[in-house]
Amino acid sequence: MLLAVGGRWDIALAAWIFPVLLLRFSRTGRAWTAVTGIWAANVAAALFWTWESALGSGPVIVVGAVAIGALRTVPYVLDRWLACRLPAWAALMAFPAAVAASEFLLTLVTPFGTAFGVLAVTQYGELPLLQITAVTGAYGIGFLIAWSASVANLVWAVLTSPADQTPQTDRTPHDGQTPHTERTSQAERARRVAWPCAVFAGVLLAVVGFGSVRLAFFSEPQHTVRIAGVGPRPELRAAQKAAIRAVGGGRRDVATAPDAAVLPAMLAVRNDLLASTRREAVAGAKIVTWPENAVSVRESDERATIGAARAEARRDGIYLEIGLNVFAATGPSFGKDETLLIGPDGAVLWTYQKAHPIPGSETFKPGDGRVPVVDTPYGRLANVICYDADFPAMMRVRADIVLVPSHDWREYGEAHTRKASLRAIEGGYALFRQDGQGVSGVFDRHGRVLATADTFAAGAETTVAHVPTRGGTTVYDVIGDTFAWLCVAGVVALAAFGVARPRRRRAAEASQVTRVDVPAA
Repeated sequence: MLLAVGGRWDIALAAWIFPVLLLRFSRTGRAWTAVTGIWAANVAAALFWTWESALGSGPVIVVGAVAIGALRTVPYVLDRWLACRLPAWAALMAFPAAVAASEFLLTLVTPFGTAFGVLAVTQYGELPLLQITAVTGAYGIGFLIAWSASVANLVWAVLTSPADQTPQTDRTPHDGQTPHTERTSQAERARRVAWPCAVFAGVLLAVVGFGSVRLAFFSEPQHTVRIAGVGPRPELRAAQKAAIRAVGGGRRDVATAPDAAVLPAMLAVRNDLLASTRREAVAGAKIVTWPENAVSVRESDERATIGAARAEARRDGIYLEIGLNVFAATGPSFGKDETLLIGPDGAVLWTYQKAHPIPGSETFKPGDGRVPVVDTPYGRLANVICYDADFPAMMRVRADIVLVPSHDWREYGEAHTRKASLRAIEGGYALFRQDGQGVSGVFDRHGRVLATADTFAAGAETTVAHVPTRGGTTVYDVIGDTFAWLCVAGVVALAAFGVARPRRRRAAEASQVTRVDVPAA
């Protein structure tokens, strides 16, 4: 499980293996051992994810891990309770429906979105499989993985159960001939597992086949646009951070600091970004984007910085998106995390504030969550900021290209960019994620990597890609989380059926003679 948590060390196959083993442990152990053991495993996985991603530590992290571990344990508890109360076909569906439902609820009731606890993010690069997210959202992958665990456990249980030794014939086999009782037992075992295996294999092959056809025949771009992502030079970014740190205090103190304390460092970053923008425009870029919080500005300097960016966009004749970290003297947040899109004529086409600040890290007031969309000669452009892309419902937007300016860190940047690629497949649009101090990535509407750039390996924050200008509408974009809600409803229905079924079973068994096998002396 530690290799399938949505972190930098994920292995796709590990996500298919650990549910098989945990489900077997849940079904065969004592109830209290199964529940506490699986809960402990899920808590350990959550803590491991925070450690490998360098997300910090402390009581809040531990409490969150315990709570999320409890939610992720529920599917195993439900499976253990329902497996012996439901018909065989329903028992196979209980666990996958519960896993998909729990993943969906995790994105609704916790502030983590798909950052943790969603198995689809572990399958990065498995593009034929991931195309199903264009229909079911990310939760369809969790359903398939959990379904495979249910089928594997059925096979495991049947093949390891004691053979039925009830005599079927009085004929004594000759030497070397297999007894008729054994042949009957093996045939019965094969019959019990054949259909469940065949149905699952057929569905999985259909999913992969659908994805392969989608990739092969429906992904040729007709037109592309050159987009460039630029960030400040590392030494200038470091100098800006040092100047802000030297002021001390909080965001209000920076907002009211003397010009000499912070303004030279901020202007150096801004001017470097403008120079890089000009360079990429000369090279042919029609759209240039800066990362999240590319330049820090005091509220009193914000208008001047926006004015300089407008002049640059007008001079270059490009669409320019800028990312600002604004320090304000008024509370309660004392600032904002925002992006602005500026058109070739210098007009501001949108001003967007981050809707999902990172819990415990960012104190900005959240924006309204309405994703801005602008029609351009290069298709419909849209924008969210970094962590916003971890919330699938917010990312269902009719656009051709979605810009995702971001700011991560060494241990988490690549994993976070991989997760964002799922939104491109779900929504049917290209996605350009320019990551300051992380790994930038550009994906087409089928999740193919068009470009990538590692800030730390390259020593610069420049990403260039020719991006398709036309996206497409997906089933998921139209029906939303219908599949996930059906899984929630299915779990409720199966649980209700499981509550009622023992009564009917006892009533039926009361009129029958129960055979008890007594072991031979």
